[in-house]
Amino acid sequence: MNRDEIKGRARDLRGRAKQATGVLTGNERLESEGADERRRGRAQADIGRTRKELGESIEKLGKKIQR
Repeated sequence: MNRDEIKGRARDLRGRAKQATGVLTGNERLESEGADERRRGRAQADIGRTRKELGESIEKLGKKIQR
């Protein structure tokens, strides 16, 4: 797991907490902010996962070329 994945998951969790608090208190603005933060967190985690997979693919390709 790389830094983007960790930060993205943390952001998603903060967004979940914020969204749940908004639902419980009836605060639509807080609920909306939480949902937005969750989306951004998931996107950041996805970008991190993609970068990691791309790096692994490049390493495998490099090993094949060296053979």
